[in-house]
Amino acid sequence: MLQGLSLLGSEPGQRGSATFQAVNPATGEALEPLFHSATEAEVDRAVALAQAAAPTFGALPGSKRAALLRAIAEGLEAAAPDLVPLAMTESGLPEARVRGELGRTCFQLRLFADVAEEGSWVEARLDKGDPARAPLPKPDLRSALQPLGPVAVFGASNFPLAFGALGGDTASALAAGCPVVAKAHPLNPGTSELVARVTLRAIAALGLPSGTFSLLFDGGHAVAARLVRHPAIRAVGFTGSYRGGKALLDHAASRPEPIPVYAEMGSANPLTVLPAALSGRGEAIAKAIGASVLNGVGQFCTCPGLVVAVKGPGFDAFRNGLAETLSGGTSGPMLGEGIARAYREGRAEREAAGATLAFAPQGTSSRFGAPALLETSARTFLATPSMAEEVFGPLTLLVACEDEEERRAVLASLSGQLTATLWTGDGDEALAADLLPLLSAKAGRVLFNGVPTGVEVGHAMVHGGPWPATSAPQTTSVGTRAISRWARPVCYQDTPEGLLPPPLRQDNPLGLWRLRDGVMGKH
Repeated sequence: MLQGLSLLGSEPGQRGSATFQAVNPATGEALEPLFHSATEAEVDRAVALAQAAAPTFGALPGSKRAALLRAIAEGLEAAAPDLVPLAMTESGLPEARVRGELGRTCFQLRLFADVAEEGSWVEARLDKGDPARAPLPKPDLRSALQPLGPVAVFGASNFPLAFGALGGDTASALAAGCPVVAKAHPLNPGTSELVARVTLRAIAALGLPSGTFSLLFDGGHAVAARLVRHPAIRAVGFTGSYRGGKALLDHAASRPEPIPVYAEMGSANPLTVLPAALSGRGEAIAKAIGASVLNGVGQFCTCPGLVVAVKGPGFDAFRNGLAETLSGGTSGPMLGEGIARAYREGRAEREAAGATLAFAPQGTSSRFGAPALLETSARTFLATPSMAEEVFGPLTLLVACEDEEERRAVLASLSGQLTATLWTGDGDEALAADLLPLLSAKAGRVLFNGVPTGVEVGHAMVHGGPWPATSAPQTTSVGTRAISRWARPVCYQDTPEGLLPPPLRQDNPLGLWRLRDGVMGKH
């Protein structure tokens, strides 16, 4: 049974005067129980427990952290009968989507378990010393990544499991050896409490420090500010809006000792259809793009919100195919009434700026999002920078260009993106080769002949991009490279063998891949 109290390691929080409730976005019904916002003292207690746990948890061998991640995955699977309907009720998402997300969550937990256990992610480097070198002796240098310490993770609204309190940020941080203080999203607090209880049971069963994980509730913003500003927090993970991410960045920068904030803040995810593709299969491409926009009521950070094409053969069929696909889509509940309101306001702002609606959106509840296709000229788009911003929901903006010069100008005007997509056909190779460097400079992931929704969890995936898509374009929030966000390199010079951490010892007791005197190998 849900208690609605923050979980400070194994300790429950207290009931307080500041409360909030989750709301079923499909019906508007307020859900039980009341959730109690964490007090300042509870935030401090959660961080103190994480700080106390950090030396022990960070020093554990990777196999022990892997055991924790696998135990959590098993616990989530066992909790599915309660977890799936709860997540559905709080998010309005259908059962198939929630079950798929649960599978993804457990997969990424096990993937990071494998990375932690194998251990080569620490990037061990050994440079042999040479006392006889002239004119100065060469020191023995050895370095590896080591965990930062306690980190704060903010759960997302649109993926209550995979990007929630126990999503990819928490999985990668625990794999790196960092205790986590998670802040639940107020739209899915019950889901967050249930997964937190699964996590804490796994921690207790393995005899790990209780401060390895804590969960804080808040219906406002006070907890976030205090958590990020706490001097013991060493880094922050966030998935959400630009406004939310920027607020956390400002808090982190205002500290006496600033810390990194790894914020994924969304993007318009531009797609451009080149001439041969447009003339040869424009209508089919339009249907694929439209289906991607409709998926999940458009509530994906990779929803294709911007389509760029040059007028010519196939353009009309393409535009009509987009309109037909989107107008045939049904409205659905958005994650919260505020998100639905922001979606309608974003659409209205673009209409006021000169974009035209291809069809009249369906009249729906204030909690629902109606699919929409807007169209504008390249000239109007270039004169209105706000048109390039993300509208979170089932909407895409078609930018009609008169020629290739306008296409390039539109693409060059864009800020950082999570994704950029090229649709090509036979004969488009030279143009694609010309545009590819431009798009790869703008986006963290460049796709060909596909849609960006569906972010594969794997070793090579990059879910990031230049500002304002993310605050840290040199890393990713999805894929195993994410683990390095929660660590920093430490170099040991002329350190006695017995005092070196295991990854840097001469006999390589963990059997890691290491860079030894410039040569990579298990030596």
